[in-house]
Amino acid sequence: MRASFVFSEVLTGLRRNVTMTVAMILTTMISLALLGGGLLVVRMIDKTQAVYEEEVDVNVNLTDDISANDKTCSQELCTGLRERLENDPAVVSVGFESRDQALVRFKRIFEAQPELLKLVRASSLPASFNVRLVNPDRPEVITQTYAGSVGVDSIVDESEFLERLFNAFNGVRNLTFAIALVQAVAALLLISNTVQVSAFTRRTEVNIMRLVGATRWYTQLPFLLEAVVAGVIGAVLAIGLLVGAKVWFLDTVLGGVFASGVLSPIDGLDILLVSPWLLLTSIGISAITGYVTLRLYVRQ
Repeated sequence: MRASFVFSEVLTGLRRNVTMTVAMILTTMISLALLGGGLLVVRMIDKTQAVYEEEVDVNVNLTDDISANDKTCSQELCTGLRERLENDPAVVSVGFESRDQALVRFKRIFEAQPELLKLVRASSLPASFNVRLVNPDRPEVITQTYAGSVGVDSIVDESEFLERLFNAFNGVRNLTFAIALVQAVAALLLISNTVQVSAFTRRTEVNIMRLVGATRWYTQLPFLLEAVVAGVIGAVLAIGLLVGAKVWFLDTVLGGVFASGVLSPIDGLDILLVSPWLLLTSIGISAITGYVTLRLYVRQ
């Protein structure tokens, strides 16, 4: 088999059906970019969840009088409550956070939203105990024991907030995958149509090649490679789109959130790890669709 002939036929086919080729490349690019975006969201969720699972606490918020008058937890009511928590066998450690410290942490988390920072004062944030549990999956042991105790205003389980946060991210991921699936179907149809049109426009020369002894694979391979080449170009463009989205959107819009540690950032390594899967998916889908189309619709 002459490789030069096959490659020249591939280039000829791509040029001859340029509009359909461009449409196929763009559709493949969009579907793979959405697939890659979904995979990146999954990686971000996994990394963020791993960080928070190690640091998830139960916050015991103190009443307003303790928050306002005992900034170092040195008075009897606050120290007594702290000793109870520290002596509790379900508790690993207890940390005290004053109103001023809570405000500093709030400003660090939301430094990218100056309008929100203007609305918050130290007096609106309670002092609290950050309680690390032996078994983080059982925050109810703190809620049931200390809810309603003197000096306790409310008890907040951070895992509930994290569950809502991760559910929201999972919803974004599922929506992205659903749109990617629709785009993938469109890409499959375009690949199939492009292969059929390409084979039809060159049916005469293919028939001549078959008459002089060329095998079915030899005559059909150029059409198959056209689909694969277009798919690979679409995958490369999709990877470039993900890089651009990270640099010009995520790092700008969510830079403050990433810097504060609220979410684990999507970095270049994440895109590098996702990229081979996009390339393999593109090659696999293009090759399989082209092969099936040739076997079902093209009789040469």
